[in-house]
Amino acid sequence: MDNRQFIEMAKKECKISYSPYSKIKVGAALVSENGEIFEGCNIENASYGLSMCAERVVLFKAVSEGQKKFTKIAVASSSQAVPPCGACRQALSEFSPEMEVVWEENGKIISKKLNELLPHSFGLKK
Repeated sequence: MDNRQFIEMAKKECKISYSPYSKIKVGAALVSENGEIFEGCNIENASYGLSMCAERVVLFKAVSEGQKKFTKIAVASSSQAVPPCGACRQALSEFSPEMEVVWEENGKIISKKLNELLPHSFGLKK
């Protein structure tokens, strides 16, 4: 699957986002090392600190299904370019610092390695 198709999967998840406060709908799709694809969206809460980004939703979903190595994540929004925030970068880095991260900005697909977006992550030394 090419990056454009992968981003379209993430965009589809925006439609089921629960984002009544920010009105920013975000979707993500994550590919495990064995090729399994997981999808998720952001989920907000009136207590903002309890809200969860789409990237962490999909990561936790995949890990809860037994996956711990990932090759690629796509992130999309209904309103703007959305590379993963710092918290999501750190959470993703715990499992696969070399994964590819893709998003769309002004109609152009951006692709970066996670460790380029978060060059000095911390965690277990593997």
